[in-house]
Amino acid sequence: MQKITQLRRYITVFSSTLVFMLTLASVATLFGQDEDAELRLRATPRVAFAPADFLFVGQIRGGSDYNEELYCLEIEWDWGDDTTSEQTLDCDPYEAGVTEIRRRFSVRHTYNYGGRYEVRLHLKQGDDVVISGRTRLEVRGVNRNLR
Repeated sequence: MQKITQLRRYITVFSSTLVFMLTLASVATLFGQDEDAELRLRATPRVAFAPADFLFVGQIRGGSDYNEELYCLEIEWDWGDDTTSEQTLDCDPYEAGVTEIRRRFSVRHTYNYGGRYEVRLHLKQGDDVVISGRTRLEVRGVNRNLR
């Protein structure tokens, strides 16, 4: 009888702990408190001969689909060749629990000169960078510094 009472206590404590943990996870998702979101950037191809056209794909991995902080971001590409590109999206107003974030960003860029380049993708709200990613590539051929 004593073992059954003790077992019931363990089950009650375990159930309460589990409910508490699930509640915390739901609250974190509801309020966009996911710190697991990461922006990965890749270039295709990784190495090419000048002039070379590259495809860049940035993808947000992890985090909630409903994170307001990651909704309707301004996109800034730093090409590593002293040029940048920016894009501002036209988005509907955010609705908690309904509006999903955009997770994939892609664009092409041409390099006319040889060199090693570090490309950065910054996703911003105003002047604040919310999340960013980077990748490296190599263009073989005439270096602009030699011209």
